[in-house]
Amino acid sequence: MRYHDLTGKELIDADKGERLGVLGHTDLTINGETGQIEEIVIQDYAMLGFKKGEASTSIQWKDIEVIGEDMIVIKRD
Repeated sequence: MRYHDLTGKELIDADKGERLGVLGHTDLTINGETGQIEEIVIQDYAMLGFKKGEASTSIQWKDIEVIGEDMIVIKRD
């Protein structure tokens, strides 16, 4: 799967039943040796895309439960 196939999908926390953001409006941490994605970093943005602060949430790649047509479901340990 390519990053292009993932962009635009909503990130949903299955435990809390809440929307975390949209992939594409996030940063990725990539392992420089293996090239694998390690985590998705969601920045805290205000309206119009301006950065609200330095707060962010990270999701470990291993916590992704399902990648569907429109969303990615996250289930943390």
